[in-house]
Amino acid sequence: MTIELNREAIAQVAALPAVTEAAEAGSALISLWPLTEAMQMDNDAKYAENLQVRVTRAFARILTGEDVTVPDAEFVYEGADEIPGRPQSIVDALLAANDAYDTMADYAESGDARLIVEAADVLGIDWDSATAESVREAVAAMEAQVEADAEADGRLATSAKPADVAVRFATALAVCDALLGEVSGDAVADGSADSVANAAAKILPILLYVNELREQCSVPRICLTDEQILGLLNARAKAADADTLTAIAEYIAPLAVAEWNKHREDVLWNPDEAKRQAKEEDEKRNKEALAAKFAHVKDDPGKETVEL
Repeated sequence: MTIELNREAIAQVAALPAVTEAAEAGSALISLWPLTEAMQMDNDAKYAENLQVRVTRAFARILTGEDVTVPDAEFVYEGADEIPGRPQSIVDALLAANDAYDTMADYAESGDARLIVEAADVLGIDWDSATAESVREAVAAMEAQVEADAEADGRLATSAKPADVAVRFATALAVCDALLGEVSGDAVADGSADSVANAAAKILPILLYVNELREQCSVPRICLTDEQILGLLNARAKAADADTLTAIAEYIAPLAVAEWNKHREDVLWNPDEAKRQAKEEDEKRNKEALAAKFAHVKDDPGKETVEL
């Protein structure tokens, strides 16, 4: 399969209210760069670590169908290869998810489409040879088109203006939509839990790839929980008039808003300011509680005034 980016469709998606709102949030985040303060750079590094924990946890939940917890994902991210009292299947799935995540981390620099197939292999995803080849060809074709667009209008490649972010975000969504169709096909057409879960596992490498594509196009990464991954497939399967691109755009855009607002807040977080605000909130609550406690006590107009 060769992906042909439909500029008209991308422009229509970029103009959707939900995508416009996401672009505003993305613009506010991108505008922080380049980071120059040590605290902000440290905050961003911590956000990136947390993002990997969240992504790998979601992947492991999809792959195993088990209740993978945040501590599970954190332990494995920190290097554990077994967790006392926890099923080894969960640990193995988390190990595979982290290996796949690290494999795809090189994509933004190399643009090597083979990394996507390697990530699928690491995750134990059963893509047949035809699907794997189609994905490689599609990504290579898409790369050429994205590079051509960047050369034609360098402003789009790095601009933090919301309108430009919206176009880049919509482009990544178009690529995501096309690859989801190639990998999942009609697997969720019947809507059964088994077919959706099977399709969800097959698209995990695509989600990793699209995050790296966003990074390459100066659009922040996002994270979908396991439930949101299933919801994405269902939203696409139920798309009216087969307009799957609009369906996934309207589904993902609000999630992107939440993710990008969180990322910005994390980067700007200042512990001293947080303590000050927490103290002010505590004092405000205490005053309100005290006022409520004595609200029933009325002043006695005949009471003698005492000078202190």
